[in-house]
Amino acid sequence: MFFARSAGLPRRVVTGYMTLAGGKCNRAKFACLGLPPPSIGEAMAEPTIRDVARLAQVSIASVSRTLNNLGTVAEGTRRKVEDAAKQLGYVPHAGARSLSLAKTRAIGVVLPDTHGEFFSEVMRGMDREASARDYVLLLSNMHGAREHPEHVLRTMRGRVDGLIVMAPHLDADEVESALPPRLPAVLLNAHGSVRSHSSFGIDNAHGVRSIVDHLRAIGRKHIVHIAGPSDNVDAQQRRQAFQSAMGGQKATVLAGDYSEESGIAAVGKLLDDGTAFDAIFAANDMMAIGAIEELRAKGIEVPGAVAVAGFDDVPLARHLGLTTARVRIDELGAHAIGRLLDIIDNGEDSTVQRLHAPELIVRNSTAG
Repeated sequence: MFFARSAGLPRRVVTGYMTLAGGKCNRAKFACLGLPPPSIGEAMAEPTIRDVARLAQVSIASVSRTLNNLGTVAEGTRRKVEDAAKQLGYVPHAGARSLSLAKTRAIGVVLPDTHGEFFSEVMRGMDREASARDYVLLLSNMHGAREHPEHVLRTMRGRVDGLIVMAPHLDADEVESALPPRLPAVLLNAHGSVRSHSSFGIDNAHGVRSIVDHLRAIGRKHIVHIAGPSDNVDAQQRRQAFQSAMGGQKATVLAGDYSEESGIAAVGKLLDDGTAFDAIFAANDMMAIGAIEELRAKGIEVPGAVAVAGFDDVPLARHLGLTTARVRIDELGAHAIGRLLDIIDNGEDSTVQRLHAPELIVRNSTAG
């Protein structure tokens, strides 16, 4: 490292391989490396790719190919470049490297929201897979808005190499029109009719059937459902699957919004209306947790009087003993990132549609 001075700023001294204490030039080092030392008092800059090429006695292009692992480089050339870079303490500039490769090494992630354990788990899986493959994530969200989704997505153009989009509140046409053209994208929990891009989602019907079958197996006859937001594709599928699983039996469904508070409110409505029920299936874990909280606040035993089950298996559900349909949320995020990076790095062009089948996890809220 060297010392440098910017106009109008006080001098800042940095010592390192090419400098002595106090920031003075180590002229002996320059001499042994075959480089001309700067004149006394001359401001010194960090070593450049030109310095590496000069010391290694190869072209700048050869240095670039070697350090960026591009193309075939002779072993002797590679060794000379690496030795020269090490001697000079040269570190490629990340921004310049991205430009030279026409890549940003960044992935845009657009979610309907960033609050809550579900999204935290999705992001954890994405970040793990992206980091393992030397990419970073840029996060944005739509706040559930439908008005201008294309604006949110297109602000990512030029900043990222590809997109992960979770927009379960948008229909197929809205998703198609909002995605920037020619930018690789993978969808999470999208409407099934979107076939132009690879997508990963949840087999909601399978998960709901397993919950309803379990509640019936333990003798529950009056099962009610707290549904998620009406414009959310997962909530729609879970509601439809619940009504189908109930067959000819009357299916009581209450509106919710995936929040703990809406689970509390739903139980309050059931009690105020005098509805007979001995089991609650909520469309996500947070509403189920709210339902349990309100039932116990009213002195109703769980699971003795009312069994409660959720969906997703967020970490909090495990701590509170909630029966649920386990979606390996972090794996869902990791698989989506892995597919996108295969498209970006390896030119994969086939479109895949994959559904994750949730696993029934029985805990104290139904089997206590």
